[in-house]
Amino acid sequence: MSDALNPKIVKHFGPSVLKVTIPQNIINSINNYIDETIEDKKKIQLLNAGNNLVGDVTQEFNLEIEFIKKSGWGSFLASSVNRWIEFETKKKIKKFEIINSWVVRQFANEYNPTHWHTGHISGAGFLKVPSNFGSFTQEKNEKNYRGGYLQLIHGAQMFLCKSTMNILPKVGDFYFFPNYLMHSVFPFKNNDEERRSISFNANIDNEVYNAYGE
Repeated sequence: MSDALNPKIVKHFGPSVLKVTIPQNIINSINNYIDETIEDKKKIQLLNAGNNLVGDVTQEFNLEIEFIKKSGWGSFLASSVNRWIEFETKKKIKKFEIINSWVVRQFANEYNPTHWHTGHISGAGFLKVPSNFGSFTQEKNEKNYRGGYLQLIHGAQMFLCKSTMNILPKVGDFYFFPNYLMHSVFPFKNNDEERRSISFNANIDNEVYNAYGE
């Protein structure tokens, strides 16, 4: 392409995805809460979310509402979503209502199949990741290995249009997306270490979420 034509590839199709970094103090607070909670058998049973979620993983449990508030996790989510929605729509939301927030503890050979969430806004991020996720069983290009990855899915593979976004987990990375965006988590092969993630669902103003303006 000639410089004289001032070329610029513009892409603004498909769902918006926001990537942010969870503050370290909040990561520490949540991880400490999780470590304490999994030692309390009565409490972990009350918070268990495994029956409602789709994954084949070691443990899934909800965060308590009071903890979401006092840890700063709720404020972090609200602030991030407010800025994201205003940037994308030029509208300020007046409502941010967390439906639930939960933790997934995943170990070797476990996975989360393709699914989507309820509410208006969702997200997923990482609190702990293994030192490595393993490698291909047979000799292949290891750059293509996706063990432990989060995969976001939209539409279908076509010319000049990818349908997936593959995300290598990194502690502190958090991704916001609309509730309907399909996603999955691949299994991995590290037998000793935990992949720990955190997610949420929330509602915002109906008039902002409703793209049809009805």
